[in-house]
Amino acid sequence: MPPNGDDGPGGRSEAAQGLVRAIFFDRDGVLIRTDIREGRPYAIRKLADLEYLPGAREAVQRARELGFLTIVVTNQPDVARGLADKTEVDAMHAQIIETLGVDDVQACFEVEGPDSRRYKPRPGMLLDAAKQFGIDLLKSYIIGDRWRDIDAGQAAGCFSVFIDCGYIEELRQPPDATVPDIIAAMDLVVAREKT
Repeated sequence: MPPNGDDGPGGRSEAAQGLVRAIFFDRDGVLIRTDIREGRPYAIRKLADLEYLPGAREAVQRARELGFLTIVVTNQPDVARGLADKTEVDAMHAQIIETLGVDDVQACFEVEGPDSRRYKPRPGMLLDAAKQFGIDLLKSYIIGDRWRDIDAGQAAGCFSVFIDCGYIEELRQPPDATVPDIIAAMDLVVAREKT
């Protein structure tokens, strides 16, 4: 659950002192199935097509057991392009919150442009979540399957974990770690947290 905002020593909440950490999950290809055509991923557009990937529930549960907030950060430009209905996408996010138990979904419904501060690879969604929940980004993680996730996470100061799905696109900068799937991603987080 989000921090309660109760004032701690000196009148500052724990959140304000940066004691809250998060794992930011990309949505498509990380927690839910994405359509892959000619080596490129495409987001699903209908609630009826929502399908969780193996290990998604376990990953969120393990993150929460470690004391992390769990926040989905997702670009959804098909809404602005008129290819997806926002009500349908919002319904998907509501189901993801209910089924997986994530704390929040941050979604960017714009198309990429010079003024779109929230559209990954820009870190706006992570920065907004950090302000909302009092997250210490330098002690947080991002798990994603595309270069945009890695760049956004690194711009925000998070430890970046790249799930290599074999897409036909290159990374722009090296991630902090590369893994084959969400289960391996959480194994890596657990191992790092034990050190």
